[in-house]
Amino acid sequence: MDPTTDNAGSTTDPRSSRASLEALRTEIAKAVVGQDSTVTGLVVALLCRGHVLLEGVPGVAKTLLVRALASSLELDTKRVQFTPDLMPSDVTGSLVYDTNTARFSFQPGPVFTNLVLADEINRTPPKTQSSLLEAMEERQVTVDGTPRQLPDPFMVVATQNPVEYEGTYPLPEAQLDRFLLKLNVPLPTRQDEIDVLTRHASGFNPRDLQAAGIHPVATAADLETARTAVAKTTISPEITAYVVDICRATRESPSLTLGVSPRGATALLATARAWAWLTGRDYVTPDDVKALALPTLRHRIQLRPEAEMEGVTADSVINAILTHVPVPR
Repeated sequence: MDPTTDNAGSTTDPRSSRASLEALRTEIAKAVVGQDSTVTGLVVALLCRGHVLLEGVPGVAKTLLVRALASSLELDTKRVQFTPDLMPSDVTGSLVYDTNTARFSFQPGPVFTNLVLADEINRTPPKTQSSLLEAMEERQVTVDGTPRQLPDPFMVVATQNPVEYEGTYPLPEAQLDRFLLKLNVPLPTRQDEIDVLTRHASGFNPRDLQAAGIHPVATAADLETARTAVAKTTISPEITAYVVDICRATRESPSLTLGVSPRGATALLATARAWAWLTGRDYVTPDDVKALALPTLRHRIQLRPEAEMEGVTADSVINAILTHVPVPR
């Protein structure tokens, strides 16, 4: 690969950018134990200019993970706690009357940052949930008829609790489809949990990442160089057809009322491409598609009630489809 030149005139090698992004795992591990796959998913989403839905029980370091990622990438981040009384203007910003100038001026909301943490997004009504749709899709916010561009890079990381549904508002399919990935954040293994407690006993403070030794190991320039390199990663016609066959199979599954849309097929192709580049290849293989199929598709399908009662899950349906769809050679 040829080196590229960024806006400041300095030369950035895609191989160096890949090494910097791979170093994020080690850096974030200084604060978060045992979440390598989740970190990888967040990096894939950044490379694809996508957004992520994190699902996990309270206390598995979802918020800490996002803060550590922002610190390791030297990105600005803001956290919004979604509650039933949160208004759309609390997210996007609003016009405020200035008594000194006798004019209305725009006061930007927390969405005007690089990395937005939408904490417990399903605890706010659909009206406020939808305030993020334009930001996620168009990278802009329209207030009083005036569109305002959001910074680049820009990513929304939303969290939700999978076990407590009282007082929540499930995300509508249209908004779920805007998330590139849905990552399940698991409970730690026994050894990982011992490591977490050992760190806390030694004085680790999750609110002070600098004291934990987390420093920027990659920059926005590295990310932009990496995105350019990912866009050059080769996708054969056979791989494209394989992605289409997987997504079409979800629409024909007897266990589902809703299959993957063409947007979902495009997302799977993009995430497989980013994963191929991260693993050091300039071409996509069927294994890359399989590796990203679950996090890219699990939130884009809807189970039939009777299938759900029988214990069928979104992941089990996708795994069955991956088993039966012919793999290109």
